[in-house]
Amino acid sequence: MKQIAIGIDIGGTNTAIGVVDRDGNVLYEKKPQLPTPQKKENPLATEARSEELLNEYISALSGEIKSAIDTVKQINPQVEVVGIGIGAPNGNYYSGTIEYAPNLPFIGVVNFAKRIQEQFPEIRYVKLSNDANAAALGEMIYGGGKGMKNFVMITLGTGLGSGLIVNGDLVYGADGFAGECGHTTIVPNGRVCGCGGVGHLEAYCSATGIKRTVFEVLAKYNNSESDLAGIPFNDMTAKLVFDAAEKGDPIAREVFEITGELLGRGLADTVHHLSPEAIFLFGGAAAAGEYIFKPTKESMERHLLPVFRNKVKILPSELKEGTSAIVGASALVWKELEKN
Repeated sequence: MKQIAIGIDIGGTNTAIGVVDRDGNVLYEKKPQLPTPQKKENPLATEARSEELLNEYISALSGEIKSAIDTVKQINPQVEVVGIGIGAPNGNYYSGTIEYAPNLPFIGVVNFAKRIQEQFPEIRYVKLSNDANAAALGEMIYGGGKGMKNFVMITLGTGLGSGLIVNGDLVYGADGFAGECGHTTIVPNGRVCGCGGVGHLEAYCSATGIKRTVFEVLAKYNNSESDLAGIPFNDMTAKLVFDAAEKGDPIAREVFEITGELLGRGLADTVHHLSPEAIFLFGGAAAAGEYIFKPTKESMERHLLPVFRNKVKILPSELKEGTSAIVGASALVWKELEKN
């Protein structure tokens, strides 16, 4: 009998749902994706509205999971659904809860995995973690981390997430929230981060941070000739910066130099803490290739103690961008199956 897992990634705008086999093949993916409840839908942040939205979302999500299972079983009736893996913001692996997620309308601590398990009592495992941890497991099982026991996954998206693999296992810490490398202070008294902190790595090296750097560099040189100068703030993306860099735009290239310098400093701290074999970069900004990898590697090496230099590789993730969230979430199930 063929074993399959459901992979779910709860994003800020949409929720990705798919069916994945043990080899990492996506057998089904829900298109269009299921909308994720928005914070603006609970403007007064009341518990009553939170519960109402949560019930609606659990119902819709459960319906899509059932539909996904039915679709795959129509093709191959001899499949066993081993589990459901969920990547979620502020997801706690230990308790299966989503806790105080800043961009969701749900209040406080939500027993999310339990609520899904109640809808599918026949399914053995329902496991939840944050999305970067799920991506790290996906890299270990399906990607460039195969055979590695110690590595770090850095996701460069709207924020900067990280998953830490030590001795072949994810590091969750005492409370389930270990591994928030994006919220280390890299610039004292620097930019305000999305979390409300100041000078965090995420505020500089995420896709959002890169966008902010563009406007700082444009202002620094009073430059109106750059291809980036006429792009409004809300329309600016890391891809546009990459395109400009490819054309030789000096502003775009300096933006990547600054980003790589700061990211390298942050990764040097991570190496000092963990001594990993490799660090994988994943996400939109990582697609800039050598524009981001070269200055990051150079900066990291400069900031490392001599004993660590020229040992740690910085590599692009080998997960497929389009389905990585689903595959990563499903990896939570396969890891659980290995342990039991």
